[in-house]
Amino acid sequence: MSEYGTLESRVRRKSLLSKVMKAEDTIQFFKAGMNLGWSGFTPAGYPKEVPIALANHVEKNNLQGKLKFNLFVGASVGAETEDRWATLDMIDRRWPYQTGKNIAAGINAGRIRMGDKHLGLFAQDVGYGFYTENGRMDIAIIEVSAITEDCGLALTSSCGIVPELMMVADKIIIEVNTGQPSFEGMHDIIMQAKPPHRQPFLITSAEHRVGSPYVPCDPDKIIAVVESKRRDKGRAFSEMDDTSEAIAAHIMDFFSHEVKRGRLPENLLPLQSGVGSIANAVVGGLAKGPFSNLTVYTEVLQDTMLDLFDSGKLNYASACSLSLSEDPGFPRFFANWDKYAGKIVLRPLSVSNAPEPIRRLGCIAMNTPVEFDIYAHANSTLVGGTRMINGLGGSGDFLRNGYLKIMHTPSTRPSKTDPRGITCVVPKAPHIDHTEHDLDCVVTEQGLADLRGLAPKDRAKVIIEKCAHPDYKPILKDYLEMASKECLAKGIGHEPQLFDRAFKMQQNLAVNGTMKIKNWDIKIDLCE
Repeated sequence: MSEYGTLESRVRRKSLLSKVMKAEDTIQFFKAGMNLGWSGFTPAGYPKEVPIALANHVEKNNLQGKLKFNLFVGASVGAETEDRWATLDMIDRRWPYQTGKNIAAGINAGRIRMGDKHLGLFAQDVGYGFYTENGRMDIAIIEVSAITEDCGLALTSSCGIVPELMMVADKIIIEVNTGQPSFEGMHDIIMQAKPPHRQPFLITSAEHRVGSPYVPCDPDKIIAVVESKRRDKGRAFSEMDDTSEAIAAHIMDFFSHEVKRGRLPENLLPLQSGVGSIANAVVGGLAKGPFSNLTVYTEVLQDTMLDLFDSGKLNYASACSLSLSEDPGFPRFFANWDKYAGKIVLRPLSVSNAPEPIRRLGCIAMNTPVEFDIYAHANSTLVGGTRMINGLGGSGDFLRNGYLKIMHTPSTRPSKTDPRGITCVVPKAPHIDHTEHDLDCVVTEQGLADLRGLAPKDRAKVIIEKCAHPDYKPILKDYLEMASKECLAKGIGHEPQLFDRAFKMQQNLAVNGTMKIKNWDIKIDLCE
């Protein structure tokens, strides 16, 4: 008997046991060009056995580039699935967010057609049928903990877009994961109607449940049930360093100031923290900080959320996904199941990222961009304005609707030849995902710029002074002074930019390996 129960004990709708088969036996259901929907959100709760079996089939039979699919998932999933599919040229279209070197390489080489979208909007738009010609998904592959007697699906470590996939999938393959504890009871599922019949999400606190623990599923659509014992290949995060600790400290100081001014309660407001090492570090800073009785309303719970629970300062957390590391995150969570499980609710992406509860609860949104410019336009997706990294994710859902909207990044990043060759504070972001209208504060290890109530040129002065690295501060000051003088002289000086020079730092990086320029002349000097 499995440590966590048998397949027979997890599948309580006994008629489905007649559909149990090996992952290899499901290959018969797949044809090139199909639209596939997967469960999963970040490397959590995604199907593993069937995607791996399909990859093995393609590799064994030299079908690279011949068996390609359109793949729609709530966010990224484990590298052993989608990133391997990318190496085998199995992906034609991919929406709306991904991680992995090979899939990113495929996107930037033009082999994979990726669409980027605010995750909260993507989830609901899948249910509306916006992404395929007939509005349907050919097959949905869903990982579950259990199936109830009335065919309710108890999901695993994430919710993603499963409710919407149930609405639009023609056929469904279920992976029942018996290799980990059942997550049954942790989810709060709402099946939304289409406009004009949609109902409000009456979520009034992070712990407030308004739906069902199960996703309803039509048993006649299920064509296969596959047992899985594979655990999530959660991503690892780097340890906190001086830079991330300094960023966290600036944010803690800002929160303390807002509490003193009466703009935040002593236990703050529900916290949202994005994906990545800096976001992980900021939550770690909260575990060491002065605030208690905290709540979280976010997309993902990362490893330091467990630290926040252990500190006794976090009371409850709502998320779409347990985005824990493979080690030690998930083993730690499973080993302390009784401590954590009752303090967490997992919601579908269309609910966790919906504007209505984010605004009602007054979420404090904290996310990491690639860069931001002196006027507080931020770029989250494209390096150099053209090279896709991962995608927009759900940051915009929170940054457009939160109570406080904060973006944090190191002031510089290394280039190949210069440890501070890239400034994350630039004159103009070459690609903009979040406009100046979205952000209240930007933070680097240098300091925090509170932008509320500031006009563009005032914002620019504060951002340069508070956030820019000393190596770049005089360069950026020179640009602002020069741009202001020239634009104001022409009567076009509300948000001064010189488009013949605004991207000189990026051009210099491409030519000389650093964004440190000697002057703002238009010509790029090869000896700079």
